[in-house]
Amino acid sequence: MTSSYWLSEPWTAPAVGRSNVAVDVAVVGGGVTGCSCAHVLAEAGLSVRVLEAREIASGASGRNGGFALRGGAPAYDVARRRLGSERARALWRLTERYLERLESLAGDAFRRTGSLRLAADPAERSELEAEYEALREDGFDVEWRDELSAPLASRFQGAIFHPADGALQPARWVRRLAAHAARAGAALSEHTRVGSLDEIEAEHVVVATDGYTSGLVPELDEAVTPARGQVIVTEPLDRQLFPCPHSARHGYDYWHQTPDGRIVAGGFRDTAFDEETTRQEVTTPGIQGQLEGFVAELSGERPKVSHRWAGIFGNTQDRLPLVGRLPGSDRIWVSVGYSGHGNVMGFACGELVAQAILGDPAPELNLFEPGRLISA
Repeated sequence: MTSSYWLSEPWTAPAVGRSNVAVDVAVVGGGVTGCSCAHVLAEAGLSVRVLEAREIASGASGRNGGFALRGGAPAYDVARRRLGSERARALWRLTERYLERLESLAGDAFRRTGSLRLAADPAERSELEAEYEALREDGFDVEWRDELSAPLASRFQGAIFHPADGALQPARWVRRLAAHAARAGAALSEHTRVGSLDEIEAEHVVVATDGYTSGLVPELDEAVTPARGQVIVTEPLDRQLFPCPHSARHGYDYWHQTPDGRIVAGGFRDTAFDEETTRQEVTTPGIQGQLEGFVAELSGERPKVSHRWAGIFGNTQDRLPLVGRLPGSDRIWVSVGYSGHGNVMGFACGELVAQAILGDPAPELNLFEPGRLISA
């Protein structure tokens, strides 16, 4: 009951090869970031090893709600005020390109459905209207929805529809990405916990652990705050109510349905911030009860819960990731802190780090410069 539905599919990792051989690049973390980084580096001919403490996709990459969304954690109008129009537009375009790249690699793990961001009250409606206008002004494909179908109409006050977004079986996707990396020559070492970066024999080390970084890089422990997200999955319903990812209350509630009718729902961490700011990957009765009640209200029935779990993600102060060379180090690179938006952003950032290691850094990497929050 407390294992991820996404991770329940069978998985056999490709052969790992010898684990004591020095490599050009060692990647710590076998989630979407680590596997995307390893894929690009191996295709370029470097020797690469992914070091994963458990199994591929066993962290946040296999324990999230299954959303594949463009953009970052801040709303677009907020990002535009903070970053400026040009940089905010570059960030959103980056994620749109990576949604397309994800679709080309993920196969049936990804469905292009669009997504709905719903207003739970008049204040949130005003915020969504501001984001909608900002997106339109800068040329992004977006739709405003005033008329909502049941069971949304009685509960929400309008929505933004993002046509580019989609739903993801995240563990299947990341395992598929790991297989691409292995075919390109990367070695995957599961059940290999790294106690210290000093023990790794590699010219470059990439730390790709998001909220699971504790103890490896002290600077990251200061800059990245772990947060717990809890999720439930129901037995299949006999009708499809939610054909795309939905979110409301500034993303604190999120849900959708799988093709076979299961409702996947997560959130409510804002009702217990102190308790949910933790590295403990366990469920709690309070939030689990709220999730079950929420699903019952949305669906008009109380479906049986088949799976419930928790996962840890990393938040940063400005809600943008830290991606690039660690300040003060020639050897260590980092890609962490996606603030709950790692499925697409983590994929993009893994490749951005790989390109920088190969000597061809993309201009978008400047958006995520670790030095803005970490000093040498």
